[in-house]
Amino acid sequence: MDQPGTLERLEATIAARSGADPDSSYVAKLNAKGTAKIAQKLGEEATEAVIAALAEDEAALIGEAADVLFHLLVLLGHKGIALADVLAELERREGTSGLAEKAARKT
Repeated sequence: MDQPGTLERLEATIAARSGADPDSSYVAKLNAKGTAKIAQKLGEEATEAVIAALAEDEAALIGEAADVLFHLLVLLGHKGIALADVLAELERREGTSGLAEKAARKT
């Protein structure tokens, strides 16, 4: 049996903390504020990642990318979407040209 990877372990930690006391858990605090606040935080972190990339600051980009992944997992968990579902979608798209995949979505 495969051992869970870093993202799967983080997903489990986020799930465990989502119902905790908001005064003792950042994840619980975000969940208590709802989808809009979690989405806002994800957007802020994504913007910070873009800024770090444009500044060509590799260390900052790595840190911001970690923040993006963390907040994405918080949002997915809040919405009841498993990381495995996102990974399955990526696997479904594997081997398909990004241009072809994007064109197929236009209906």
